[in-house]
Amino acid sequence: MWYSMGLGKRLDMAASALRNDGSQDAAAAEQVMLHVSGLIERGALRPGDRLASERDLASQVGVSRTSVRAGLRSLAAMGVVQTRRGAGTFITAGPPTLVSEPLRLIASLHGLDLGGLWEVRRVLEAGSASLAAERASAEQIATLSDEVTGMYSALHQPQTFLDHDLRFHRAVAAAANNPMLGAIIEAVAALFFEQRRVTIERARNLRESADAHRKIYQAIRARDGESARAAMEEHIRLAQLALATEEGT
Repeated sequence: MWYSMGLGKRLDMAASALRNDGSQDAAAAEQVMLHVSGLIERGALRPGDRLASERDLASQVGVSRTSVRAGLRSLAAMGVVQTRRGAGTFITAGPPTLVSEPLRLIASLHGLDLGGLWEVRRVLEAGSASLAAERASAEQIATLSDEVTGMYSALHQPQTFLDHDLRFHRAVAAAANNPMLGAIIEAVAALFFEQRRVTIERARNLRESADAHRKIYQAIRARDGESARAAMEEHIRLAQLALATEEGT
């Protein structure tokens, strides 16, 4: 399972951060996290399983319900659990998910500007495109084709175009068949999403963007990893320039 490798280390790191807080509440939340971790590692909880209620977890661990909620929030931020209103808290099914807010805070803390984030995105997505050329299934390649077709049909509908654009990049990441890589790419790309929603209305040439996506798709379909990497790198470079132009208009 996707979280069987390295989950203990990730939970230990998060628990250590709570432990360093020095408060009893933090220590209690840590106990909740380690309790859930133990259940997962022993196979007692699997993807899609529902956790015990807050009251039952509090009783099992010997902490307050407030501490249970704090521990579950930390697990949710790590993509280990999902809370569904009215249904309870569940072990995440499918590939891992990462939230973007920690990345945003790290970027601010270390003075990483938008150019630095674009560089991160370029490295990740170019590598993903290369892997997709090697690993994509026929169905995944068909999905890429559908999204490119959708872009061309939405050249005069910027928001619809952006939806196809985002789904294309997600499909490339999925076709790399490395769930953790896909989760990291999604978290990084999300940092650009809301800004792009606004600026795309000022886009000057969506056909150029559609052509770039088609070039990536064609390289993946041809199983040409180097061309796929180069096409994605060029696309991200042009996308960065386009965003700067849109912001300035």
